[in-house]
Amino acid sequence: MLLDSTGEGIYGIDLKGRCVFINKAGAEMLGYSADEVLGRNMHYLMHHSYANNDLMPVCQCQIFRAFQENKGCRVDNEVLWRRDGTCFHAEYASYPIFEEQAVVGAVVTFNDITERVEAQNIRAAAQVELERRVIERTAQLQKAHDRMRRLSAHLTTVREEERTRIAREMHDDLGAKLTAFDLELKALSYRCANDEKLTLRIESMLDLAQGAMESLRRILSDLRPGVLDHLGLWAAMEHLLGEFSQRTNVVSSLDIDPALEHVRLSKATETALYRILQEALNNVGKHSGANKVDVLVHTEGRAIVFQVKDNGRGMAVRTFNAGFGLMGIEERAWDIGARCSIDSSLGQGVCIKLRLPEVLAL
Repeated sequence: MLLDSTGEGIYGIDLKGRCVFINKAGAEMLGYSADEVLGRNMHYLMHHSYANNDLMPVCQCQIFRAFQENKGCRVDNEVLWRRDGTCFHAEYASYPIFEEQAVVGAVVTFNDITERVEAQNIRAAAQVELERRVIERTAQLQKAHDRMRRLSAHLTTVREEERTRIAREMHDDLGAKLTAFDLELKALSYRCANDEKLTLRIESMLDLAQGAMESLRRILSDLRPGVLDHLGLWAAMEHLLGEFSQRTNVVSSLDIDPALEHVRLSKATETALYRILQEALNNVGKHSGANKVDVLVHTEGRAIVFQVKDNGRGMAVRTFNAGFGLMGIEERAWDIGARCSIDSSLGQGVCIKLRLPEVLAL
C-alpha cells in the first residue's frame, strides 16, 4: 500500500539485477504491469542504452553499482526506456539493501523529468538566442559608435580648417584695411595739427582703430593662433597661459621636459592638445574658483604625458549638465589616439591627464 500510494517509481533488484518488487507507478511509467516486470533483469529491460541509442554495458550501469560497490548514487542526466521503445529523461537514485550486514540487492526510485529537461533546454536555447542578439546588437552599437567618432573627428578637422581659412581671410583683408585706416588717420592727424578740436576727434578715432585691431588679434588668436603654426605647440601653450593669467589673475605655470623643447608633433596632434588646454583653462576660469593652474608635459619612454591640474573646488560627481567641455576634451584625445583620464574630488581641484603612446622616435 505504501509503495502503490507514491507517485514516483520504486523497484527492488537482487544481486543478479532481477526485479523482486515494483510499485504500480513505476510499472506504468515503463509501460508494463507489475507482474510483467517481476523476475526480469531491469538493466536490459529499461536501462540498456544511452539517449543516442548507444548500448550501455552493465559495468557502466549506475543502478548496479549500488550493490556492486556497496554505495548509493543519484543520477539526473540519463534516460530510461519504455516498453514501446521510446525513452524518457529520468532522475533516479539507487541504494543497496542490507540483510544481516550483507548486501542482498538494491532499491531504486525514479521519476520522469522530461518536462523539466525540455524546459531547461528551452531556457538554454533562449539564453543562447539572447546572447546572440546581445552580441549582434553590441556589434551594431559599437559600429555606430565608431562611425559617430569618425564623424566627430572629421567635423573637428573640418572646423579647424574652416577656422584657419577664416582667420587667414580676416588677417589679409580686414587686418590690412584696419592698418590702412590707422595710417590714414595718423596722416590726417599730422595735417590737422593746428586744429585742436579736429585733432582730438582724430585721436579718438585712432583709439577706436587700435581697439578694433586688438579685438581682431584676439579673435584671430581664438580662431587659429599664429604662434601655433609658426613657433610650435610649446610656445603657443606658454602664450595661452600668459594671456589666461593676465585676464583672470590665476597664477599659471608650464613645465616641459627639456627633451621635448625641440620636438614637433603632427599638426593634428598639436592642434588637439592646444584646444584641450584652451578648454581646460576655460573650465578653470568659469567653474573651478582656482587661483593656480599647473601644466606639466613629460616623457615616459616613447610616450608623452600631458597634464593640467588646478587647485579649485573640484567636483564630487562627474556631470555634464553644465556643458560638454570635459566630453569634448575626451573626444579630442580619442581623435589623436591618446588615453585620457579626468580625476577630481571636492576641494582637491581637477586633474586632466593625457598619455600619447609611441609618438617619440627611438
